[in-house]
Amino acid sequence: MTVQFPTIADCVGNTPLVRLQRLPGNTSNTLLVKLEGNNPAGSVKDRPALSMISHAELRGDIQPGDTLIEATSGNTGIALAMAAAIKGYRIILIMPDNMSAERKAAMSAYGAELVLVGKAEGMEGARDLALKLQAEGRGKVLDQFANQDNPRAHYESTGPEIWRQTGGTITHFISSMGTTGTIMGVSRYLKEQNPAVQIVGLQPQEGSAIPGIRRWPQEYLPKIFDASRVDRIIDMAQGEAEEVMRRLAREEGIFCGVSSGGAVAAMLRLSREVENAVMVAIICDRGDRYLSTGVYDSPQA
Repeated sequence: MTVQFPTIADCVGNTPLVRLQRLPGNTSNTLLVKLEGNNPAGSVKDRPALSMISHAELRGDIQPGDTLIEATSGNTGIALAMAAAIKGYRIILIMPDNMSAERKAAMSAYGAELVLVGKAEGMEGARDLALKLQAEGRGKVLDQFANQDNPRAHYESTGPEIWRQTGGTITHFISSMGTTGTIMGVSRYLKEQNPAVQIVGLQPQEGSAIPGIRRWPQEYLPKIFDASRVDRIIDMAQGEAEEVMRRLAREEGIFCGVSSGGAVAAMLRLSREVENAVMVAIICDRGDRYLSTGVYDSPQA
């Protein structure tokens, strides 16, 4: 009998959905988190990374041996570096130089070429430079911010998984918003199953810096974003997100990044407003890629 063993690409998705036990307190609501850090490269971005490359191949836009280019704040870059290694592409990743050392090291480990822009230029500067390199013939920009294969990955996998794992009982979905691919794809799927499901997006308060999520200037708003797919947007303070992130590790055994702490903080806020709800928040990555930033060094919450 021939045994068909999976490849690493086959291990993307089908992540656990687990119940929070202590943080919710005394409530009639069920608070669940989806552990996207269990993906092979450690984040929810593994899904769109493989999707964007695979569908570009199917269209004939790229072929093995080509060079790919992408602007990233971290997780997408790590995921794309992994996917490029799997499929045989060179990849140039452009990111702000204030991103964590672990993120830079992970991208390099997968063989990516890193190009850093200054903190002041930020992701907007990184996106502009990616397009400039493409115009110079250096490679092909996948453009997670405008590429429909980004939300498609979540429409085809993350959304159906959540619906199946909750037995169709989900009432609220909460996700941080960066490229907005996760919330766009999951919203589309869940609303098709039950239009009453509430879709809640998270963005940082003015002055707060939460890795992976942004308040985009209008001219840089991701083209994949459709405001009609989000029922409510919550502004999150950096301090609150970091506090809940640390509590998740110490009280729930869930080790994650700051944007995930923010998503759970928003879910806790929502839980105080309703009863008998089934809420799902995305834990988008693992906490080990933030250790060098010192966010886990603060006094216990």
